[in-house]
Amino acid sequence: MAYEKLNVTMMKSKIGRLKSHKACLQGLGLKRINQTVEVISTPENKGMINKIAYMIKVEEI
Repeated sequence: MAYEKLNVTMMKSKIGRLKSHKACLQGLGLKRINQTVEVISTPENKGMINKIAYMIKVEEI
């Protein structure tokens, strides 16, 4: 089964953010600014992406 994938890039710092927003970054595998990770487009990942949309940039592969 082919899964749709997304490139997620962290654009803003996690310093001073809510704990739940930091947890979303960790869940997506983002640790530093300008780091890009490839994630599978699942409802769980899309929920985390929606929650921290102001901090990240998302591109479809």
